[in-house]
Amino acid sequence: MIKDLQKLLREQQSGTCALIVSPENRKYFTGFESSDGFLLASVDRAVFITDGRYIEAAEKQISNCEVRLLGKTFPQIAEILKEMNCSRLLVESTRMTVSTYNSLKGVLKKIPVSTDTTLDALINTLRSIKTEAEVESIVKAQRIAEDAFEHILKFIKVGVTEKEIALELDFYMLRHGGKGLSFETIAVSGKNSSMPHGVPSDKKIENGDFITMDFGTIINSYHSDMTRTIAVGFATDEMKNVYDAVLRAQQNCLSNIKAGISCKDGDEFARSVLRDAGLGQYFTHSTGHGVGVEIHEFPNLSPASDSVLQTGNIVTVEPGIYIPEKFGVRIEDMALITENGCRNLTNAPKELIIL
Repeated sequence: MIKDLQKLLREQQSGTCALIVSPENRKYFTGFESSDGFLLASVDRAVFITDGRYIEAAEKQISNCEVRLLGKTFPQIAEILKEMNCSRLLVESTRMTVSTYNSLKGVLKKIPVSTDTTLDALINTLRSIKTEAEVESIVKAQRIAEDAFEHILKFIKVGVTEKEIALELDFYMLRHGGKGLSFETIAVSGKNSSMPHGVPSDKKIENGDFITMDFGTIINSYHSDMTRTIAVGFATDEMKNVYDAVLRAQQNCLSNIKAGISCKDGDEFARSVLRDAGLGQYFTHSTGHGVGVEIHEFPNLSPASDSVLQTGNIVTVEPGIYIPEKFGVRIEDMALITENGCRNLTNAPKELIIL
C-alpha cells in the first residue's frame, strides 16, 4: 500500500512528502492498528513512529516501512523530514486537527505545509479501489452479518423490544467471528422506522410494524453494511407498495451501475424510480457510499458528487422511503463495481418477509 502512495508522490513536485496522522489511514498503509502514531513517506522512504505501548508489536507486524520509537513528537517529525530531503509536505487536511497543524508549523520553518486536499484525494483514490484481499475481508464480514439476519428472523416476535433486537444482532455477529461492529446497530419499528438513523428504544414490536435493521461487522479491519426491512404479522397495501418501490429502485441502480458511470447518475438510477412512484420527497439521503476500513468512504452515490465509479470500488446501494409518523423502508446491499456492471456482495433475501 505504501509503495502505491509513493508512486503518486513521484507525480508531485520534487521533494514532496506526506504525513499521515489518522488511525484509519495509518492502518491502511501499514496494516498496523494503533491509537497513536505518525506515518511519513517520501518517494523512496517510509517511517512509522509510535509510542512505547505499541513499539514492540509494530516492529513485529510492520514490514513495509521503518519503525521508530516516538520521542518529542514534532521535533522528531521535523528531523525525519530533513532526512527525507523534504521541500513540501502534504497533510490530511480533512483529518488533521488545528492543534496538530499549528504544532507542525511551529517546527517546520522552511518546509511549506500544503493545506489543500491533495493528499486526501490521493488517499481516497487508493483506498477506493479494493484489492482481492480487501474484497475477501469485506465478504467474510458480510457473510457473518447475513447469518445474523437469518438468526434474528427466528428471534423477532411481538413483544420484544427494538433494543433487544439490536443487542441480539450484535451478540450474534461478535460471537460468530466479527471483530467489532461496523457502527451502532439500528433496529427501529413502526413509526420509529421513519427515522433513517433512529436509535433502538424500549418500544415493543407490534403486529403491523415494519422493522428496519441496519448492521454490519468487521473482519481484518474491513466493514460490512446491510439493511433489511421486514413486517410483523401483516403489511398494509400502502406498506407493500412502498416496499416494492424501494426494491425496484435498488434493483434499477444495481442493474445500471458500472465503471465509468458518474456517481450522480448512479444515485439517479434509484432516485428516478422513487420519484416516478410519487415518493421522491420521502427519499432524504444519498443512494450509497463507499465501504472499507471505514464504514463511510469515498465514493458516494449522491446527487452532489462529481466523481466517477471505477473498477474495484465497493459501494452500498441503499435507497429508502421515510414517511413521518407512519413508517420507513430501506434495503441495502454492497456492490463491487466492475468494468461491465457490478457484483452484488450481499446474498440475503430481499423479497418482503412478513413474520
